[in-house]
Amino acid sequence: MIFSFMIHMKPISANAHVDVPSYNYSFWGDSIAAPDAFKAATLIQGDDLKFGAFKEPNDLFVTEDKTIYVMDSGNNRVVIMDKEFKALDAIDSFENENKTETFSNPQGIYVTEDKHIFIADTGNNRVVHLDQHYHLVGIIEKPESELLKEDYVFQPIRVVVDNADRVYVMAAGVFDGFMEFNVNGEFNTFIGANRVQIDPIELLWKRLSTQAQRSQMMMFIPTEFTNLDINSEGFIYATNGDDSSDKIKKLNARGTDILRREGYYSPIGDIRYPHDVGPSRLIDIDVTDSEVYSVLDSKQGRIFTYNGDGHLMYVFGGLGNQIGLFHTPVAIERVDDSFLVLDKTVGEITVFRETDYGHTINEANRSYYQGDEEKAFQLYKKAIELNANLEFAYTGIGKALLRQGDYKGAMENFKQSLDQKNYSKAFLLYRKELLRDYFPALMTIILVSAIGMIGFRTYRKMRKRKKGIAIE
Repeated sequence: MIFSFMIHMKPISANAHVDVPSYNYSFWGDSIAAPDAFKAATLIQGDDLKFGAFKEPNDLFVTEDKTIYVMDSGNNRVVIMDKEFKALDAIDSFENENKTETFSNPQGIYVTEDKHIFIADTGNNRVVHLDQHYHLVGIIEKPESELLKEDYVFQPIRVVVDNADRVYVMAAGVFDGFMEFNVNGEFNTFIGANRVQIDPIELLWKRLSTQAQRSQMMMFIPTEFTNLDINSEGFIYATNGDDSSDKIKKLNARGTDILRREGYYSPIGDIRYPHDVGPSRLIDIDVTDSEVYSVLDSKQGRIFTYNGDGHLMYVFGGLGNQIGLFHTPVAIERVDDSFLVLDKTVGEITVFRETDYGHTINEANRSYYQGDEEKAFQLYKKAIELNANLEFAYTGIGKALLRQGDYKGAMENFKQSLDQKNYSKAFLLYRKELLRDYFPALMTIILVSAIGMIGFRTYRKMRKRKKGIAIE
C-alpha cells in the first residue's frame, strides 16, 4: 500500500536551542574550543500524521535530487519526503506473483540514481529490490556458498549498490566482511574483512595452555562492521565496532583499505573521553563530495567530520533531552549543506544547518579538492580568522601554496601546523628551486674561482722559476 501525507515540522526557537561546546584536537591531543560548524534548526516528527509517528526508525537515505527516504522499521515501512521535508509517499508492501507481501523489521535502505530501492528486510531474511514505481524487481535471499555454514541465518542489516549494479550487504553474524552479489542477485564473495584483533597476553596463555583449556577460551575472530556507505566512484566507506586505529575504512574493488590517515590522529572519533564511557563506537557513516565523510558516535551522540586526508574538520551533537541533542542517534545523512540526524528512541529527525564557520571550512576543502588553490587559500585564511586554533587549516594553506609553487610559504604554514611530512616535501622542492635559480651564477663563480686558482698557481710557479734563474 502506498500513502501520501504531510509531515509535521517544528522550527527550533531561540530559547529552546541548546549550545553544546564544540571542539577540535590539537597536535598534542588536547581538546580545544571551536566555533559551531552546524546548529540545530528544524525538528521533523510524525506525531500528528494520521498514519502515526515514526516507530524505532533505523536508517536514512538521500538521493541526488534530494529526495529523503526514512526506514521506519517499527512500522515496517519506508517514508519518502522531498527536500522541503514534505512527505510524498510511504511503502509498506509490494506485489510478488500476485500476492501482497509486507516487510518485517526492515533495517537498511539504499536508492540508486534511477530510483531503484533496495531494502534490507531483516525479519524476512532477504533484500528486496523495487523499481522506481515500487514494483518488485528481485529478491536476494540466503546465498548458497561453501563459505557459509549450513545453519547460517541470513539477516541483512545494511545495503549499498555500486555503479555496476553490484549489491553489497552487511549482515548480522558475518565476520568475513561484506557480502557481494552480482547484478542478478547471485553471491560472488566477501570483501573487506576486518583484521583480527589479538590480545598478546591472551595469545601467550593460549600457547601455554592445554588443548582442553584452549577450547574453553575465546576465539580470535574479526569484528563485525557497523555500517557502510558508497561514493560516486564506487569506493565503500565502512565503520566497525572495535577499538582499533582503523575504525573507518575506505575499500576499493579488491576490498583493500586505502583510507588516508594523515591527520594528527587516525579518524576514530574522540581522542579523549571519560573512562566510564570509553572510546567512540561508530555506527554510521555518510560520504559527501570532495572526499569528506562524517561518522556518528553512538556513545556520546557526536558527529565527527573528516577531510580526505583524515584531518578532523569539526564536531557537533551530543546526548541529552534538549533540541540539538539525541537519545539514541542511529543514522546521519546530508541534504545539500545540511545534516539530518535520525533518533531511534523518540522517532524524530533533527536538521542541522551550516554556520558561516562550517561553510568556510567546507568551501575551503571543496575548492582545494577542485583545484582552485587561490580560493582555497583565501578561505583557509578566513577559517583561521574565525578559529585561530584550527591547526589543520595551516596545512590546507600550505598545500594550496605548494600547488602554486610558493614552496617557502608552504614551509612556513606546514611548520605552523607541525606537519613534518609535508614540510619535508616543501623543503626539498624549495631547495631544488634555489639550486635551479642560482645554478648558473653558482657555476660561474665556481668556474671563475677555479680559473683564478689555476692562474694564481701558474703565476707563483713562474715567479719561483724567475727567482731561481736570478740567483744562479
